[in-house]
Amino acid sequence: MFKKFFNNIIHTKDSDNKKVPEPVKEKPKPKYYGTVTPHPDFDASKDAGVLRSAIQSKGVDEDVIVAVLAKRNNEQRQKIKTVYEASVGKKLEQSLKDVLRSHLEDACLALLMPPAHYDAHLLQKATKGLGTDENVLVEILATRSNREIENIKRVFKEEYKTELEEVIKDETTGDFTKALLAMLSAKKDEGEKVDLELAQKDAKILFEASGNSKINVSTFIEILTSRSGPQLKKSEFESRQTVKCAWNMPAFFAEKLHNSMKGSGTRDNTLIRILVSRSEVDLKKIIEEYKAMFGRRLQEDIQQDTKGDYQQILLGLCGPH
Repeated sequence: MFKKFFNNIIHTKDSDNKKVPEPVKEKPKPKYYGTVTPHPDFDASKDAGVLRSAIQSKGVDEDVIVAVLAKRNNEQRQKIKTVYEASVGKKLEQSLKDVLRSHLEDACLALLMPPAHYDAHLLQKATKGLGTDENVLVEILATRSNREIENIKRVFKEEYKTELEEVIKDETTGDFTKALLAMLSAKKDEGEKVDLELAQKDAKILFEASGNSKINVSTFIEILTSRSGPQLKKSEFESRQTVKCAWNMPAFFAEKLHNSMKGSGTRDNTLIRILVSRSEVDLKKIIEEYKAMFGRRLQEDIQQDTKGDYQQILLGLCGPH
């Protein structure tokens, strides 16, 4: 192994023994499953000017605000924010707060936050005040990559002057705390290889856990918070147990979206949170899974449950339809 390695970087004096290094094959770019892509003719100054006119126009041109924010990716929105503040002397977020209301305001402000800041904001909101929104804690911590978790912890400390781990310890208890802290350790295996022997061993534990209250909780938590998605999928196949958010994230989010619009009323916070946070990650997959699971297009249910410019910004995040 070492000989092969050094042959590629050391030229011997004997030209006859020279070996031509093999060309390094570039890894193919991972396929993009987001629904929001960079705007091809992006001009931050132009967009900032358009937003300024829309905000200052009589009656506020909400259609224009929606068209700009939903059709730019997050990186482009950050550039628009910078140019807007430099030219107007006021943060874009504050300008939008002054003229927008209700769920449209919430969606627009969410789109203006960088991903790690948005997640940190959601976690802080979920642990603030009376009661803790455990669903939000699990949704975010169980579905973000190790790198994303590290960024969230860093931003949380910068924004709220306290460690996220300490907040979790203060606001949750027992085995739930252990599970969340394990997720926060950012040590999940993110490889694609599957260890069949380990999968069978894990499957046995998961199967026993389904009908047994006296299980080794620490081992159970370790499996669900440290194994890779493919590894957990194989374990699930072996045990016939379903751990949706651990190995089939699109199905997990599709079900949450469906539940947010099921029955009377709409859980708008859930709807906004998922569409914004997954729009540049895997929303295409979630939309496909939604149709497969519920026999309806996600966009149809959004049209049925929401209205006006709020509806348009949500549909815009779902991509062309």
